[in-house]
Amino acid sequence: MNERIKAILCLGVLAALCLCPLAAAQPKVELLWPDGAPGAKGQAEGDKPTLTIYLPPQDKATGAAVVICPGGGYGHLAMDHEGHQIGQWLNSFGVAGFIVAYRHSRSGAGYGHPAPIQDAQRAIQTVRSRAKEWGVDPNRIGILGFSAGGHLASTAATHFSESFVEPRDAIDRVSRRPDFAVLVYPVIAFNEPYTHYGSQHNLLGRDADKALVEKFSNEKQVTPQTPPTFLFSTWEDTAVPAENSIAFYLALRRAKVPAEMHIFLKGPHGIGLGAKSGAASAWPELCQKWMDASGFLKSKTQ
Repeated sequence: MNERIKAILCLGVLAALCLCPLAAAQPKVELLWPDGAPGAKGQAEGDKPTLTIYLPPQDKATGAAVVICPGGGYGHLAMDHEGHQIGQWLNSFGVAGFIVAYRHSRSGAGYGHPAPIQDAQRAIQTVRSRAKEWGVDPNRIGILGFSAGGHLASTAATHFSESFVEPRDAIDRVSRRPDFAVLVYPVIAFNEPYTHYGSQHNLLGRDADKALVEKFSNEKQVTPQTPPTFLFSTWEDTAVPAENSIAFYLALRRAKVPAEMHIFLKGPHGIGLGAKSGAASAWPELCQKWMDASGFLKSKTQ
């Protein structure tokens, strides 16, 4: 191969890399607490919750933002199909995504309550406190969670008036309330026939006090101040049955909180964005339309 052909091939490779969206926008990862998380038990990676930052192109940005809580039964994190793929999906229609790698029973030295909600609240507060830096409207910051991450998101949506840490900096004093919530095949209710007991036990322990179990059975904690919510589940989901979403939706109805729920016939638990899941694959588009109709995608220039 002569030098001229080699040069042409090299230019072609470089051009392809420049056009590749994944090569152009690698997410940044930051510690939620640079000086150490509250109650940290060690110095391993799992003892240090992080925020992975997906920002949309400036010419597409709507100013909306979503904190993403991957699922995993409070025992691991499904960081790909319920994390990175979600950040990329949100970016595709101009929403900034912030994945919170929260502590759980098998991260670092092992964590239960209150570590996950400490991390989720800190993520919301971090995004709100740095809204200008990231091109975000501080009044359009939502939270989205899958499975046990859906329980965590519903906790953030119902327990925002309570701080689970002693304030140590300016970020800890910013509002913890999400402006909207998206709950995807979420764990909601505890001590019910349809409870996902693995999540409950990993979070609260097997012998948790009855009052603590009641407190974090989040369908019982909905008030008129709970933010507008979108819910998605499937009939076929036997791991986290749709009754969880239904109970939360009915609580929202009673509190007169705007809500939308979709329960599809087909689809197992943990489908993420639902590719190759038949009709259930429509939920991301339906969610986007709900966000738009609810005013959360309104451009800053409008």
